Amino acid sequence: MRYFLDTEYDGFGGKLLSLALVPEDGGEELYVTLDAPATHPWVERHVVPYLDHVPDSLQSPRLPRAAAAEALAHYLAYDEGAEIIADWPEDLAQLSMLLVTGPGQMLPVPGLLLRFVPMPGFSTAANSAVPHNALHDARALRDHLTALD
Repeated sequence: MRYFLDTEYDGFGGKLLSLALVPEDGGEELYVTLDAPATHPWVERHVVPYLDHVPDSLQSPRLPRAAAAEALAHYLAYDEGAEIIADWPEDLAQLSMLLVTGPGQMLPVPGLLLRFVPMPGFSTAANSAVPHNALHDARALRDHLTALD
């Protein structure tokens, strides 16, 4: 299954604030928000106010990093052929690092194919129902790429 990924984080190299995976088939989506505070002024203005703009079914409290990692691992646990697609390399890095739980330790997940698809001229935020919200941006990425298939 192909999943489309978007994340929000606290500025360049900053802590993960939210992560969304949207499956190609329109099935169950994953959206997690972390309890990490934002410190970057742009992120405080343009991201934080929109973290909770998601459907009630995906609304959840801010999670500690370990709980967000568990949610991600559980979501991916049963898909032996998961392909994660992102249009920005930091999104893939944030997802990968969320699975790392300590020195030499990671949560168990099946093998993942991580795919970076650069898209000059396309902006997920500009095409998103709620710009700079990971769930809505991941949906915009899915809609754009599946329309090109």
